[in-house]
Amino acid sequence: MGAIVVLGEVVVRADGSVTVAKSSLCALAAAAEFAVTRGGAPVHVLVVGASANQHAALFQGYSAQTIHWFDDGAVSTYRALPYATVVSAAMDFIGADTFVSAASSTGKDLAPCVAALRDAGQASDIVAVHTDGTFRRPMYAGDLLADVEIVTEQKVITVRASAFAPAVEVTDSAPIERLSIAAPIPSLGEVVNHELSASARPELSSAAVVVSGGRAVGSAEQFEKVVFPLADVLGAAVGASRAAVDSGYAPNDWQVGQTGKVVAPNLYVAVGISGAIQHLAGMKDSKTIVAINKDPEAPIFEVATYGLVADLFEAVPALTEAIRQVKG
Repeated sequence: MGAIVVLGEVVVRADGSVTVAKSSLCALAAAAEFAVTRGGAPVHVLVVGASANQHAALFQGYSAQTIHWFDDGAVSTYRALPYATVVSAAMDFIGADTFVSAASSTGKDLAPCVAALRDAGQASDIVAVHTDGTFRRPMYAGDLLADVEIVTEQKVITVRASAFAPAVEVTDSAPIERLSIAAPIPSLGEVVNHELSASARPELSSAAVVVSGGRAVGSAEQFEKVVFPLADVLGAAVGASRAAVDSGYAPNDWQVGQTGKVVAPNLYVAVGISGAIQHLAGMKDSKTIVAINKDPEAPIFEVATYGLVADLFEAVPALTEAIRQVKG
């Protein structure tokens, strides 16, 4: 059986520092589990894009056989087809038959393109790897868990990060190699602008605490007045329901749910969120869920650990102040 290639993603923080994306470490952990089912197949990490040679070093301590990197003008900013071409070339070079990525915004976009180039079967958003090499993945907004098998020789897998503990650092350092690609990389359009969303708050997908607001918050200004202070006093990331995003109260990358980001923090606070099934699919695996909603029949209370039926504009500021006083 062939080797496994894992996409290595990084996070650029507001202060300019760069760290390994927790979701990629979870994907690496899932790949390691799959490798065991294949008799210990080698696992490689591939880092693509601007400054890839520097970012590759961040993955050295995580039990990969080799860290490969590729940095070229055609992949200086992310686009699916150029990246997929590099991934496919890397798989040929390494002798890999499996590509694994976190089910991040990049992974969800890239994986199908890789699958098409490789004529590969794909298992998306897996939450478990079974000892027989099959996978478990959610279906129908998480209401059903299906055990699936990829029967094609070439395989593509995306991993729900919240379902796997991230890979831990080890003492050994994997070698770093630059990937050489002779074939031309298609450009397919041009990126005319690229803006980095900078925030001092934790990254939503990997945050230990998340405070999310719904349409009942009322406006972007009320998000700033009500949701932000609670998030800041808790050291939390800020999320939003799709209804809040569609209403213009919050940006798209804050959306939690089936069509947004799937999170499973230690604490999830839902402010003014009714709890549509699409939203629950993105946060119901959180360890502790606190729901604040004035409607006692809101579906969010069915999954909440603690529920408060109250006006959010009164309850949330009072809760924020109480936490601030306790923390001193």
